[in-house]
Amino acid sequence: MQNYFQYFSTPINKIKLPNKFTFPFYYEPHFLCELAANEVQNYLQSQTDFEHNFGVDASNKGLIIGKMFGVLVVQNQQNEIGYITAVSGKLAEKNIHKKFVPPVFDMLAKDSYFLEEERVLNKINQDIEKLENDTEYQTLQAQYNSDKEKAAIDIQEKKEALKVAKKDRKSRRDKAKSELSLGEYSSFEETLGKESLEAKYFFNNVTRYWEHTLNAFNEKLSVFTNQIATLKEQRKSKSAALQQYLFEQYQFLNSDKEIKNLIELFAEISDQNIPAGSGECAAPKLLQYAFLHDLKPIAMAEFWWGQSPNKEIRKHQQYYPACQGKCKPILKHMLAGIEMDTNPLLQNPAIGKELETIFEDEDLMVVYKPEDFLSVPGIHIQDSVYTRIKQQVKNISGPIIIHRLDMATSGLLVLAKNKKAHKNIQSQFINKTIKKRYTALLDGIVKEDMGTINLPLRVDLDDRPRQLVCYEYGKPSETNWEVIERKNGKTKIHFYPISGRTHQLRVHASHSFGLNIPIIGDDLYGKKSDRLYLHADTLEFTHPITKEKMVFYKEAEF
Repeated sequence: MQNYFQYFSTPINKIKLPNKFTFPFYYEPHFLCELAANEVQNYLQSQTDFEHNFGVDASNKGLIIGKMFGVLVVQNQQNEIGYITAVSGKLAEKNIHKKFVPPVFDMLAKDSYFLEEERVLNKINQDIEKLENDTEYQTLQAQYNSDKEKAAIDIQEKKEALKVAKKDRKSRRDKAKSELSLGEYSSFEETLGKESLEAKYFFNNVTRYWEHTLNAFNEKLSVFTNQIATLKEQRKSKSAALQQYLFEQYQFLNSDKEIKNLIELFAEISDQNIPAGSGECAAPKLLQYAFLHDLKPIAMAEFWWGQSPNKEIRKHQQYYPACQGKCKPILKHMLAGIEMDTNPLLQNPAIGKELETIFEDEDLMVVYKPEDFLSVPGIHIQDSVYTRIKQQVKNISGPIIIHRLDMATSGLLVLAKNKKAHKNIQSQFINKTIKKRYTALLDGIVKEDMGTINLPLRVDLDDRPRQLVCYEYGKPSETNWEVIERKNGKTKIHFYPISGRTHQLRVHASHSFGLNIPIIGDDLYGKKSDRLYLHADTLEFTHPITKEKMVFYKEAEF
């Protein structure tokens, strides 16, 4: 069996080991992890073991697929320090590689149950496609659809004719009442009754004709549709069984050698479906190999290599935390009993910070929110603009919060002191009559002077709260921007958001379809710094009671 334990190529005896293991969902990479990552990246640049187009080298042809890689610094049984490395998912259509630890379960192993069942499913798909593309079936389907459309039109026309005839009989009946004798009217009424019956009989005959015509097509089509339906049901049943089998095969160890599979792990946290690709990320692969081979985990980090997918924001060579949706239930089990760094998201960064009141009257307040200060209470941290104002301001009622700023964003917030003011200002936000401006410092040079960004955004269901660009399910988001200053390789910029989607400005700045330059300090879509350099500096709205135009400005402190 291949040994994936690797020694560092440079001396590390003077480097202090961390006291606790990495908290995988928010971390600064340890220096040893950076050394290991550098060695892996040097390998990726020079290796000839496999062919894969990451999009780093413009001369490479074919489909570009960037990849997440992970490094785990470990201590072996001889107390030697080294590292192991892994790639998320398969690489170059293979799971087994010279440098990267194997998957938790290798579904691509030769003659595996998965491959055999995949062949069966592919054969079913081919059979369905063959039936659906059959010339006779397509001809029958086209004729059926054409006649179905004709039938609908003809029946509707006959219904309208029935209504017109009925209305005409009523008119003639009303006229006859005043013009005919009782005997004559009785005979006339009988004539009208016959007309009505004949009209209904004719309509029923038309309906029966079309039913007979369409049924004849349906009988011929059923030769195909029944086979297609049967095959699709077989496919559905086999797919579900194969998925269940795979979930059971992905069995994860922890340091106590306890084993749990995907079904057990996800059943513990919620009733949600197990996300596709769960267990294939680098982090579970690394820990699984370590526990299987009695290697003690010391520190871990993951980095992106290559071009970013169109939906996500991934920067070449940048470090990223483990994903929440796929990895959190797995790593909770795998890291049980291992002392980890404190989750910084449980700590309140607003301690010692104060809200500054810019304006206040009987109906509203405008406050300055410092960076790293919640607008509303979070899951773990209650301290926020809402809770502070609720405690500090007497005679305040209603929802108070009308709009929000991300915790990391500083700037101006308008707050309502009663329901009437809240409803009025909220409607101004809804109608987009409120004007907002943000100042940001970007980590690079924007060449153009101004522009507009339109990108549909939605939450990344596998890695909340990150946002994705999604043209299928995303909600429209629009931002106007203009450059204020270019200096020292950075760009100061004004953003004018037209919509107000979550992380809109951060995504519009960093995404390759936007400015492709992240805001400095953006720990989700760029690199962490001393703060997020994004500030809401201008707020303009109409006073809900006096109808006076209100304009507020707070200069960015960067």
